[in-house]
Amino acid sequence: MKTANPINNYKNVSSFPQAKRVGNLYPDRFRTSRNDISGLITKLIIVVFLILGTAAPAQALDFKEIDNPLIQVFLLISFLSFLPAVLIMFTSFTRIVVVLSFLRHAFGGQTIPPNPVIIGLSLFLTFYIMSPTINVITEKAITPYIEEEINLGEAIDEATPPLREFMLKQTREKDIALFVNLSKKPVPNTPEDLSMSVLVPAFAISELKTSFEIGFLLFLPFLIIDMVISSILLSMGMMMLPPVMISLPFKLLLFVLVDGWNLIVGSMVRSFA
Repeated sequence: MKTANPINNYKNVSSFPQAKRVGNLYPDRFRTSRNDISGLITKLIIVVFLILGTAAPAQALDFKEIDNPLIQVFLLISFLSFLPAVLIMFTSFTRIVVVLSFLRHAFGGQTIPPNPVIIGLSLFLTFYIMSPTINVITEKAITPYIEEEINLGEAIDEATPPLREFMLKQTREKDIALFVNLSKKPVPNTPEDLSMSVLVPAFAISELKTSFEIGFLLFLPFLIIDMVISSILLSMGMMMLPPVMISLPFKLLLFVLVDGWNLIVGSMVRSFA
């Protein structure tokens, strides 16, 4: 006796309950997600443009005089090529990626962790750290600009103070004084009067100095392990055995026991507070 196959009761795939559910419910959900992603990409593009506008010399390009939408769109697309420079020079990305690179060299592994992991982790940590600043820029500059409440020049003026505040907190006065003297401009009376063309390079070298200090502290425990392993191998007469091959498992064990990723990531994020 043949048993009825329940699949034969359906004439086509779309008659399955699951297919009906997918066809009725999920497309709206997918459309909403696509709209959210498109809006996020648009905001990120405008953030890049506003950040570049804050750093552009006032005499080079006056954004307040640009009222043509076609020219504004052209400038938005053109400035996308400067996205890597914006990511490096205006955000916390430099400190994070340099510290993680120091950590990889301290381990002694050339590809552990690999470059995509370091860059990806640095990017998401940068977004996490910069989210308060981006939220302020979105509220005061991007949203009014998208809703056509303000023009491009006013949006740039509104986006500058939150970005300047973040960068000033992480920049040393010595580095600011260096570029103020090199620019041969009058010393500003307040931090708000400081030009972004002076603040950006000062912020960059301050980030490099801070990351090198953190990297030095990261190297110390792993350097001690290398010295101990080298001394033991030398005393045993194993001079031809590479110490790095033996010390790497001990470095990994130490890093796991102290929960190294939690300590390093937590310390870097707190350093921007």
